Amino acid sequence: MVLVTRAAKRLGRSIALDLGAHGFDVAIHYRASAAEADEVVRELGRLGAGATAFEADLSSEAGCEALVPEVVARMERLDAVVNNASTFEYDSVETFGYESMDRHWRANTGPALLLARALHRHLSARAGTGCVVNLLDQKLWNPNPDYLSYTLSKAALQTATVALAQALAPVLRVCGVAPGVTLPSGPMSVEAFEAARRLTPLERSSTPADVAAAVRFLLGAQAITGTTLLVDGGQHLAGQPRDVLFLSAAAH
Repeated sequence: MVLVTRAAKRLGRSIALDLGAHGFDVAIHYRASAAEADEVVRELGRLGAGATAFEADLSSEAGCEALVPEVVARMERLDAVVNNASTFEYDSVETFGYESMDRHWRANTGPALLLARALHRHLSARAGTGCVVNLLDQKLWNPNPDYLSYTLSKAALQTATVALAQALAPVLRVCGVAPGVTLPSGPMSVEAFEAARRLTPLERSSTPADVAAAVRFLLGAQAITGTTLLVDGGQHLAGQPRDVLFLSAAAH
């Protein structure tokens, strides 16, 4: 049984459906997209997977703490968490402030730690083992100053991935997946998105299927912990002075 956060739409939905297609039962977390979450549950049912939707505001510490016990109570067990939920809003050094940093921390960093801790407690109580996969970003290996609060929150999550792998072993493995340009975001047009996907050594970036396959691999890779797979077409190898959104718009 795997809990995927923010699984009603976009990348989380693709990860959940991929796991369901490969024999996993899936707990679908959502915050406001109840109808979309219910549709993912129905799609997973058609794949033969068990699935239930769970609403939670992960920016609330109490809401985050309650999620794993609720999943366990309704689905009887939990073996893994995929921390996919994320906030991605533009700021820079000039516009940075505590409010933006706090908003990104509460979405991108804090919940992953609380959910990992809760999963560790559950697994320890039943003498089991499991895995956490944190969704990161190739941007951490190819830094630029755009989307500053987002970048800092993901950098903290990458460090937390290593720290949690050390602190929660041997019960829990903790790994990361760092996608490249995978889906359009922010003000990116379709044309700019396609241009951005080609700004890599492989002339293609990651697709949702690529990322989902990497997540699924790590869930089963019993000898891997504390490390991150970069799934980005080599984007992290290409030094980029600005976020790819701006580079692709200029190139297009």
